[in-house]
Amino acid sequence: MTSDGFSSARLAPRRTSETAPIHHQRSPADLLVRLRNRGDADPVTHVERVPARVGVPAPWPQWAPEDLRAAFARRGVVAPWRHQAEAASLAYDGQHVVVATGTASGKSLAYQLPALATLLTDPRATVLYLAPTKALAADQLRAVAELDLEGIRPACYDGDTPRAEREWIRRHSRFVLTNPDMLHHGILPGHAQWTGFLRRLSYVVIDECHTYRGVFGSHVAHVLRRLRRQCARYGSSPVFVLASATSGDPATTAGRLTGLPVAAVTEDTSPRGGVTFALWEPPLLPSADPSSDAVDLAPVRRSALRETADLLADTVAEGVRTLAFVRSRKGAEVVAANARRALDEAVPGLGERVAAYRAGYLREERRELERALLHGDLLGLASTNALELGVDLVGLDAVLICGYPGTRASLWQQAGRAGRSGQEALAVLVARDDPLDTYLVHHPEAVFGRPVEATVLDPANPYVLAPQLACAAVEAPLTPADLALFGDGAKEAVQELVEAGALRQRPTGWYWRHRERPEVDLRGEGGAPVVVVESATGRLLGTVDGGSSHFLLHPGAVYLHQGVSYVVDDLDLADGCALVHAEEPDWSTHARDVTNVSVVSVRSYVDAGPVGMFLGEVDVTSQVVSYQRRRIATGEVIDTRPLDLPVRELRTVAVWFTLSPESLTAAGVETADVPGGLHAAEHAAIGLLPLIATCDRWDIGGLSTALHPDTEAPTVFVYDGHPGGAGFAERAYGTAGAWLKATRDAIAECGCESGCPSCVQSPKCGNGNNPLSKPDAIRVLDVVLANLPA
Repeated sequence: MTSDGFSSARLAPRRTSETAPIHHQRSPADLLVRLRNRGDADPVTHVERVPARVGVPAPWPQWAPEDLRAAFARRGVVAPWRHQAEAASLAYDGQHVVVATGTASGKSLAYQLPALATLLTDPRATVLYLAPTKALAADQLRAVAELDLEGIRPACYDGDTPRAEREWIRRHSRFVLTNPDMLHHGILPGHAQWTGFLRRLSYVVIDECHTYRGVFGSHVAHVLRRLRRQCARYGSSPVFVLASATSGDPATTAGRLTGLPVAAVTEDTSPRGGVTFALWEPPLLPSADPSSDAVDLAPVRRSALRETADLLADTVAEGVRTLAFVRSRKGAEVVAANARRALDEAVPGLGERVAAYRAGYLREERRELERALLHGDLLGLASTNALELGVDLVGLDAVLICGYPGTRASLWQQAGRAGRSGQEALAVLVARDDPLDTYLVHHPEAVFGRPVEATVLDPANPYVLAPQLACAAVEAPLTPADLALFGDGAKEAVQELVEAGALRQRPTGWYWRHRERPEVDLRGEGGAPVVVVESATGRLLGTVDGGSSHFLLHPGAVYLHQGVSYVVDDLDLADGCALVHAEEPDWSTHARDVTNVSVVSVRSYVDAGPVGMFLGEVDVTSQVVSYQRRRIATGEVIDTRPLDLPVRELRTVAVWFTLSPESLTAAGVETADVPGGLHAAEHAAIGLLPLIATCDRWDIGGLSTALHPDTEAPTVFVYDGHPGGAGFAERAYGTAGAWLKATRDAIAECGCESGCPSCVQSPKCGNGNNPLSKPDAIRVLDVVLANLPA
């Protein structure tokens, strides 16, 4: 990939040697002043000072064995913090518990203490640890192994575990670390091989449980119920200990996830260094030449990716250990590549201290990057949220967050990656040219003045419940008593499975009728991953989830891997393989799709005269039909090329509103401008929905039309991008007034004249952001807000 306009002249300090930079003792506030003074305009819209906090220690619980206390002391833990001791004692006494405290508050000790104490005092006991990512499980394995406790035999059991080691782990490990995917695909289907482990299971640890939200969380809730069912069959009843980032109502969420009553420990008593938190809006790009024909184009801001890459290069040049969170895999690669290039231009070889980290890398690459970061060989890392979770990143000084991550919980989790061991830290949220990001950097009270969100999941989602009951029936026939375990809707779901021929009812229960297991994708990623292979050598580069393959691996797509770019020659969806060749084009690729929505049923509606607000089921069909090639340096569109990929179908839940044509005319919206006004309102509504629902704009989709065949009126749809829905549309329907008012305000307050990415343009629009009308979007939303009940 060629340069994206980064200049080594912006880096500081200047260096002439090839040695590693010196770690300067520059305070976060001083570093921020240096960063914000680089250009003519100050990009910082707000600085929040989060004060330092003094820790409150507690004595070791009397039940903690002396050798365990000594092991923790060797690792520098002389006493637990009060919240750690409280959560550990609840768990040791048999109470299911969730500890929901901030990043770096020591949640791992809260579950390690009771689990390891039980393993040391009961030589037959076992512990199962679940993490949402392999990196986190590997990190926890290191932490437990370093305690060097006799007889524990901790081991990771996941998709990376060699076959030769799996039998040993099943027979001998007493502390097994895995993830929900392996529990679902491997351990529970093969429960007969895990009989001894499950019979003696004392604790189930669920780390970073706030990540189990939406459809993924709903699936995991039933995987845990399947685990409880098998444990009961083998005579055990383990205690569940959950760890969460700070979240709203963690006890209720943990109870919904496990199906058990759960006590919550939420007061964070660990020490914490102060955090300087800046909201950063990239500057507008220079205006077009007045003599050109482009003077009427909407103003465009410097991209968040380019700004984050520059900041990462600047902090690394200062000797500041920095982690940059980037929302997409491709974005993480771009940020790392451009930061490396800028650093190498300033100091040859310094770029080697920066790397990218994301899902889809091979196991060996991930482990090497984790090792390099832990040992300080890397000074800067551009990562997806794969490193948002509790991997112990000791000694980080700064965190750059490229784009709002979707929830305040994730924002604080990412910001908390810096400032370990009580040291001061800098966090910077770099806004994308997007309605929500723009709104937040100009409304800091929406970031800093509100509690974090509750985690949303719905185990009763029939599109989750029925497949999970099918999986349970494969593991052992379902009984009437099991239906209570799986909760509301289980009886109806079983009946539907019987009618569909998947289950057969007998006097002893419901039996699975087929030879093959049901194919159930926990993460809702659209099927099996697609492998990426270099055609000339046959080398496996990585994987891409099935749901993203149409966008990222279509023929002609540019695919990035560790800073090297490849162009896709062929995508074979049947075999799950994409063939690529190495190439460094001066353009990037952007797929475009078309979508249609049809109404299946209406669950609820509000009749507000000329306005109707609806919640119901819809069928969504979508197809990637073309892609644009754009110059990397300028963003200029080179051409649009057609694609021939299959149509995808989705039944989900949507919220939609209709308006009468007369009301729009009365509001001053001309008939010819209705499509542009609705389209712009739809884009902005999708962009602002994460403000009131625990979702990401990429979790949701939308459609607007001046005359929809099912509603027979001008209509705007916003739908959940997951089969059966994920709870986001319901949340939008329940808070429609607040959601659409924030949408209207974001459009009206934007400084552009005719609409821009900060208000009504969308980065994922299948129609190329055309047509759009900013003033008519405001009029459309005024009509809706004037008629909806307050």
